[in-house]
Amino acid sequence: MMHQRDPDAPFSGGGISFLTGNKNGRFSYGYSSFKGKRSSMEDFYETSISEVDGQMVAFFGVFDGHGGSRAAEYVKKNLFKNLSSHPDFINDTKTAIVEAFRQTDTDYLNEEKGQQRDAGTTASTAVLLGDRLLVANVGDSRVVACRAGSAIPLSIDHKPDRSDERQRIEDAGGFIIWAGTWRVGGVLAVSRAFGDKLLKPFVVAEPEIQEEEIDSIEFLIIASDGLWNVVSNTEAVAMVQATSDAETSARKLTEEAYARGSSDNITCVVVRFEDLF
Repeated sequence: MMHQRDPDAPFSGGGISFLTGNKNGRFSYGYSSFKGKRSSMEDFYETSISEVDGQMVAFFGVFDGHGGSRAAEYVKKNLFKNLSSHPDFINDTKTAIVEAFRQTDTDYLNEEKGQQRDAGTTASTAVLLGDRLLVANVGDSRVVACRAGSAIPLSIDHKPDRSDERQRIEDAGGFIIWAGTWRVGGVLAVSRAFGDKLLKPFVVAEPEIQEEEIDSIEFLIIASDGLWNVVSNTEAVAMVQATSDAETSARKLTEEAYARGSSDNITCVVVRFEDLF
């Protein structure tokens, strides 16, 4: 359902659901999204719970667009749909994730053929499937977990100066240069993204995937770099630990990033796991 709202105002919400599988528990989630100091909003988020082949699946994502909001909005609408309809989603989830990312990127680029301006987006996603948590990331939005009270990054930012990313780009015939920050082709400050057709051989939508057992994790934070540019992983985890409600936590992170002078759109999703005995 679409809500009419002031796009300049912070927006938050949340929900609660039950886990299936061996863990007898539930999770709650909250989100907060704020245009902040930018003139336009290019961040999108997704919180979706559905049933696939009789199994409950939850999907959370943060998509930070660049060059406009078209790519981020498209990926928000289509990525989970493409993933959950993949024939191997339940049996070979990692392969399904890679292929769904690739398919979504290809479909988006096909839709973009008439557009003059290049647009792209990050995608940091978490999929809950039974007792499994799969984190798939493209770009520099980030997923951080709290495990035994410590901040554990579950994704590594795709930056052009990451040595393996630089090597991959140069092997494909591309280059990176310093232009205020390291940029692919002197243009883009992330090394993987959806869209960006003009940089396509070098900027790919191939996700890095990390799998975890839900049992070991207290909560997740998924956020755009509007948060991570000014708040460290450890600080973000400490802020969520001090709050019992997922939506309040997400809102607190967004407000703190803005108060610290973040110049970007700021979007956070917090997922808390709670045992029920």
